[in-house]
Amino acid sequence: MKYAKYHGLGNDYLVIRPTEVNGELEPEQVQLICHRNYGVGSDGLLLGPLPGGACDFRLRILNTDGSEAEKSGNGLRIFSRFLYDQGLVHENPFTVETPGGTVVCRVQDGGKTVTVEMGKVSFLSTKIPVTGKEREVLREHMEISGTLFEYCAATVGNPHCVILCKKPSPELARQYGPLIETDSRFPYRTNVQFLEVLDRQNIRIEIWERGAGYTLASGSSSTAAAAAAYRLGLCDSAITVNMPGGNLAIRFSQDFAATMTGPVTRVCQGIMDPEMFAEQRPSNKALYTSKPENKYL
Repeated sequence: MKYAKYHGLGNDYLVIRPTEVNGELEPEQVQLICHRNYGVGSDGLLLGPLPGGACDFRLRILNTDGSEAEKSGNGLRIFSRFLYDQGLVHENPFTVETPGGTVVCRVQDGGKTVTVEMGKVSFLSTKIPVTGKEREVLREHMEISGTLFEYCAATVGNPHCVILCKKPSPELARQYGPLIETDSRFPYRTNVQFLEVLDRQNIRIEIWERGAGYTLASGSSSTAAAAAAYRLGLCDSAITVNMPGGNLAIRFSQDFAATMTGPVTRVCQGIMDPEMFAEQRPSNKALYTSKPENKYL
């Protein structure tokens, strides 16, 4: 099975063409491939370009626990760079279909920078979804293990919970991220961002990603967190999102349509040896405890 490895600000993916896969990849196989010790190692797999669909290209995004994500900002930038490297696109805009909606992508700087029109952000509970009556989920409160958090919830095609705090840290994300991800108010689980507003143009976040765990950077998480800061009037429409892996630029229109711009780095190409799959190995579930309950969790 051939693959190409890229990262966006330390958030790494393996891109695999569908023709390299014999049948359907089982969750256990995805976990093994993504494992940092027993496999190639990555934060997820990108399967594409897939046949069919109304867009120029179609993409599936698989998390390290074997579940499927509706959308990934970093994944889309990486997939765009892969298409560019393969000579399938140039520097003209093109469309990519994901389960979380269609996006428009543009490759720049010889593939090193990619802009993605992520779609409209919504805070409506029925769209995210969040349990309870229909409402915009803004500045609500939840108690997790005796700690009270103020949060907003949003969807960018996938669900997000933005925790408002003064000092986000990796320790905070690792401690509370998995508990918030699986909280009962989020029926499809949720991505979690711990957000600090630095000024009108800058925010800082730490990320716990649904299906993958603690993450150095995330495009959809950056979009959701920036959208929450903009919706609450804490930031202007152009926001730089600071993460442990680096920065992304997010810009919003008045109707909360989001445009994300950030870098992509090509790492390597390789071939997975059949021996890797021959023996039972510990899966990422030994490190990541939540379990997928449906196709898009």
